[in-house]
Amino acid sequence: MVSRDKQQGMTAIGWIIVLGLIAFFVTIVLRLAPVYMESSKIFSVLDSVVQEPGIAKENKKQIQTLIRKRFQINDVKTVSAGDVTISKDKSGLSLELEYERREKFIGNVDIIANFNKKMSSGK
Repeated sequence: MVSRDKQQGMTAIGWIIVLGLIAFFVTIVLRLAPVYMESSKIFSVLDSVVQEPGIAKENKKQIQTLIRKRFQINDVKTVSAGDVTISKDKSGLSLELEYERREKFIGNVDIIANFNKKMSSGK
């Protein structure tokens, strides 16, 4: 049995494995953080458009122009105003956006994030 006085800690191979795992997860976070930050901007734009007073009275082209301008202000480049499905019914206006974002990870491996959100305004 080895006494406690002779134990030194983790070996070099152990440290390499731990540092490799840390680097792997940091790489994932650094690749996904901008994707989720942009989706947050996109959905906040759509939410602000739905909450706009009197927006349900506007026609679809005016709503699309408003969305396009807000995407431009927020520097959104992944989706366009044409990707947003605009529908009106008795209850008010609803906006729906479904899109996929593909980000390079390592070599020929990609990370794919799917986003789908529907927002409605009540009368």
